[in-house]
Amino acid sequence: MAWQYSEKTRQLFMDAVHGKPGTHLGEIDDPDGFGEHGSLACGDALRFTFRVKRDPEDPTRDVITEARYLTFGCTSAIAASEALCAIIERGGYTPIEALKIRNSDIVDFLDGLPVQKIHCSVMGAEALEAAVFDWARKRGVDLKELGIDIHADEREEGRIVCKCFSLSEPYLRRKIRELNLRTLPEITNALKAGGACTSCHHVPGGLQDLLDDVWGQTDRGAALPIIPTIGPLPEPSPKTGEPALSPYQLSKKIDKMGDEYVRPMLQKDGGDIEIVDIKDNLVYCRLGEACQGCDSAARTLKMMVEKTLKDLVDERLRVIAV
Repeated sequence: MAWQYSEKTRQLFMDAVHGKPGTHLGEIDDPDGFGEHGSLACGDALRFTFRVKRDPEDPTRDVITEARYLTFGCTSAIAASEALCAIIERGGYTPIEALKIRNSDIVDFLDGLPVQKIHCSVMGAEALEAAVFDWARKRGVDLKELGIDIHADEREEGRIVCKCFSLSEPYLRRKIRELNLRTLPEITNALKAGGACTSCHHVPGGLQDLLDDVWGQTDRGAALPIIPTIGPLPEPSPKTGEPALSPYQLSKKIDKMGDEYVRPMLQKDGGDIEIVDIKDNLVYCRLGEACQGCDSAARTLKMMVEKTLKDLVDERLRVIAV
């Protein structure tokens, strides 16, 4: 079934894809801070940029006046990116002050996220850190001298543990401690690590070994106490007991979500889409306008169209190009 999002999350997503004034989808030309997190190959990617009002004497007193993002991901990824930009702009933060923003602040702003989507809020916080590092480099601010370590080279250094998402051992160790991740599902929900092929779960030096090393060897059959440090999160809604949609209801919902969410996202870039047929969980689509014949057409169908319909209608849906 579709993920159960708060009304605020859905509204932020809808406003963003429709380009409503006051939203932040886009990119700042010649930004003062530029950061990225994630990978298109992995399914979620965020590019975050900001502009500052420069202090003529002390760059540490620069104030962020504008923030923008480009997100390739699901409903929660776009809404979380909107939340990050809104928090920063409303707070009047300096770049260094903005580092105090945690993924839990983003979750709270959205009135909660499904547990399985927490990684979207973590992605925003990591992209912000990368952008602040870029700003510091451009403005000649020595972050280490200020006692700030934002792990700029962490992803390039160290052994890769999760090959599907290119996540290194130093990065995973840090996030396990920061977010107090105690189980494999918690790691996957927060970081996506181990969420694809799962081969890194129990191999020597894999995710379970990292957990045991960080928190101490435990009885893997026993339940571990979970101390929440990423904010109060709603449990996923129960799947049992929900009435199944009839084929007619399913097709109507797919058409509705396509018109309200998918088409506006494509039309912003001069593209379009036609839903040709729906058979069981297969949605046959044809891209049009600028998307037709585009080199990225297959990726757009898979990573944007299919992910959105999975998110908003039914996670079992598959999109087929015709």
